[in-house]
Amino acid sequence: MYLNFEDLDDAARVWVYQSSREFSENEVEEISLKIEAFIQKWQRHGEDLKASYQVKYNQFIVIAVDEIFNNISGCSIDASVNFIKTLENEFSVDLTNKLNISFKDDSNINIVSMADFQKYAKLQKITSNTIVFNNMITSKSDFKTNWEVPASESWHKRFLVS
Repeated sequence: MYLNFEDLDDAARVWVYQSSREFSENEVEEISLKIEAFIQKWQRHGEDLKASYQVKYNQFIVIAVDEIFNNISGCSIDASVNFIKTLENEFSVDLTNKLNISFKDDSNINIVSMADFQKYAKLQKITSNTIVFNNMITSKSDFKTNWEVPASESWHKRFLVS
């Protein structure tokens, strides 16, 4: 069952999928329709899940499910990952590579390999004040407060030059 993202409890479980490129406005519209249709049918052992999504910066797909309403099962998680993989194929993007790191350079979002991120940090092109996207967050509350943060406030800080 689809809800507005804002209507989900802050404890809702969240997954962030980072695209290897920015989506066009038309792609965002098409992706949004597909995600809403998926969420409308998304179930756990025949029971509805309360869920929602956001597409942020035309580059991140955020899916959230209210586990207070119904706990999500492994099969339900598998269904969502399979759905994301269909989006990868359809739009020729990588959404599941957890070894890519995203950060802001002014208002531009950059996605680089972890090795390149480490290299940029050593060269101090990435500093403690660089805004990074912590795609490891797991709740809506964390998404609101800990997703887009300075590198010094994220797991990324381990790569920074002291």
